[in-house]
Amino acid sequence: MKNELLAFGIGGTLVAALCCFTPVLPIVLTALGLTSLIGVLYNDFVLLPMLAIFILITGYALWRRQKQ
Repeated sequence: MKNELLAFGIGGTLVAALCCFTPVLPIVLTALGLTSLIGVLYNDFVLLPMLAIFILITGYALWRRQKQ
């Protein structure tokens, strides 16, 4: 369980950071034909809290791993 939580946190952090700081999200949404979602998802009100949540999950998983 602890390794899965750590992998989930690191993976989510990497994806959120890529979408937040590079134009990966608009390119992927355009390739999938979902350009109407760019205005909603490519927004700092969505991406930055998502990045913060995944960083907290990663920190929690590391804390649990160190504690045990």
